[in-house]
Amino acid sequence: MKKGRLEAFSDGVVAIIITIMVLELKIPEHGNDWKALAPMLPFFLSYVLSFVNVGIYWNNHHHMFYLVSNITGGALWANLNLLFWLSLIPFGTGWMANNHFASVPVAVYGGILIMCGASYALLSGILISHCGKNSELAQAIGKDWKGKLSVVIYAAAVAIAFKLPLVSCALYVVVACMWFIPDRRIEKVVASPKSSPGERT
Repeated sequence: MKKGRLEAFSDGVVAIIITIMVLELKIPEHGNDWKALAPMLPFFLSYVLSFVNVGIYWNNHHHMFYLVSNITGGALWANLNLLFWLSLIPFGTGWMANNHFASVPVAVYGGILIMCGASYALLSGILISHCGKNSELAQAIGKDWKGKLSVVIYAAAVAIAFKLPLVSCALYVVVACMWFIPDRRIEKVVASPKSSPGERT
């Protein structure tokens, strides 16, 4: 089946997720100076981190599906699974900000990120299985060491959160920085003169 509706639906869900997060940034009820914004700092920092994370998934999702011309029912369900965990990011973001980066909310946020990473890996695995081990997508993703390392760092951050939640937050930022630039493996294939979406199976 064609991939167009999946991409359009995914884009819409991501847009809603970002909208929900930005609505958590309440306008200060009192004051019109910089001090009035101080209570909003945890919300703003959490929002920036989550916005970057959601943006990373959207960016890499777009690049990955550029190398795929059609999908299976399994890919549809795997994509819904990814969207489910991404849709929980606003909850994790709000809870973490409301409690000023307390241990349990930070750990839960990390757990959500772990599931997002695992879900993305599952989706890419299903797409590679469909396209073939010699497909451009398989060659572009390779062994996905960066994806595996990200999950390991998230898991370590969750464990650390119960004693040093701010260190865990720093580790979440480190992983976001790792992925901030779109996946170069896929971009190299996309930029290749031989690369043509219409010729892919």
